[in-house]
Amino acid sequence: MKKFGYQRANTDHTLFIKHRVGKVTLLMIYVDDMIVTSDDTIEIKELQKRLAFEFQMKDLGSQKYFLEVEVTRSKHGLFLSQMKHVMGQLANTGMLDCKPVENHKLGVYLDQVPTNKERYQRLVERFIYLSLTCPNIAYMVSDASQFMHSPSKDHMVALMRILIYLKSAPGRDLLFKKNGHLDLEGYTDANYAGNITNIHYTSGYFTFVGSNLVTWHSKKQNVVFRSSTESEYRGFAQGICEILWLRWLLAEIGFRPDAATKLHCDSRSGFEIVNNLVQHD
Repeated sequence: MKKFGYQRANTDHTLFIKHRVGKVTLLMIYVDDMIVTSDDTIEIKELQKRLAFEFQMKDLGSQKYFLEVEVTRSKHGLFLSQMKHVMGQLANTGMLDCKPVENHKLGVYLDQVPTNKERYQRLVERFIYLSLTCPNIAYMVSDASQFMHSPSKDHMVALMRILIYLKSAPGRDLLFKKNGHLDLEGYTDANYAGNITNIHYTSGYFTFVGSNLVTWHSKKQNVVFRSSTESEYRGFAQGICEILWLRWLLAEIGFRPDAATKLHCDSRSGFEIVNNLVQHD
């Protein structure tokens, strides 16, 4: 790619960028699959010829699938979905006719009944992949993945609940559409001592570019804080890291944000710490 005049992005080493006369071409690669997008039709044709000369490859035309993610275009915008993957998981687990179950807290208990460990781990791995286009299950999958070393029947029921939820919510795909701007903003949140096993906290964030959801994250942290304010403040820091990365990525592509980025939170005490220029202990 460097020989063809492309630069590897510093923010993502699987992304290659080429600017030419006010136009930009992007190539994203994952093992032996790639996506090419550009507003420069001449450069796309040239790139196809060069790659075909170097490698045995096939042009699949306008993108429809990528790594089991279905891509659909309409007048409303671009939809990303893994619904076929969801239905496959329902069929594999015999849950096409499943019904809702009750909610419960996950933890490790002395009297818990063990379940098939290998099956549990395989299901969690598939759910992690599904969360690529299903941000609404990110927290649940993060919670369930903490018990892969010693799963119980209650943990397996929780995984089944995720499948049931996905079945009851078809068509909730990710939508990317033109909104006339590329403003960047983020949201963060954290819970204090939310884990009932070791009182660690869970933090999360999600970010928008041009009012389109682009990244999200939910994770149990490996530290214990003494107040909800501390956990919220740490959540701010993680959200800011993500925002900075996105700003640098947009700048490399050629769409440097002009305005300051808004970061939203629901913690007044954490907000006061951020604005305190004197005391930061």
